[in-house]
Amino acid sequence: MPDARQPLAEQFATLPQQAEASRLGMWAFLCSEVMFFGGLFLGYIIYRHAYPHAFAVASRETDVLYGTLNTAILLTSSLTMALAVFASKEGQFKEVRHFLIATILLAIAFLGVKALEYTDDFHKHLFPGPMFADAGEPKTQLFFMFYWMMTSLHALHVIIGIGLLSAMTVRSAKNHFSAEYHNPIEITGLYWHFVDIVWIFLYPLLYLINRHS
Repeated sequence: MPDARQPLAEQFATLPQQAEASRLGMWAFLCSEVMFFGGLFLGYIIYRHAYPHAFAVASRETDVLYGTLNTAILLTSSLTMALAVFASKEGQFKEVRHFLIATILLAIAFLGVKALEYTDDFHKHLFPGPMFADAGEPKTQLFFMFYWMMTSLHALHVIIGIGLLSAMTVRSAKNHFSAEYHNPIEITGLYWHFVDIVWIFLYPLLYLINRHS
């Protein structure tokens, strides 16, 4: 694996070419992720159109406080990630580690809030199945099927992000990066911003729409 002492992999002619190839690879990966989440969003929209009353009733059962708190946490983590990428371009790797650790802590905070929310959801019998509390509207289970699938998959992406951020922090501490070679941090930043963007779409769909209807 390339590091600051030998940052150029043998299959590339220059560092810019190597950086361009890695960015292209990450964008290809993110496009596949967009199609994956896009299928879930499309299914949600179709069933919401088919059962608008049931989805409105179900969405009011979600806890907007948890959702809003997690939105604020993820937006802040997006800022710290952007600052880490900026500091890496400036060669300020002590600051890079501080911002990466801050991003990791915010990601852990996000998962902690989500765990509390899931616990409350279980106590309120909002998990689809024989014990589901349908409030007289059976189709509300469809809403919560999407809720659990989309939020749990997003949480899985957050966990993967924590792993990537931790790896970048360790590599930075071992002086694997320089002002000329910091592309892995930039690539990790792209992934993290994608995780944030997915949540920005999930938040209004699951917590806000039809809240007061």
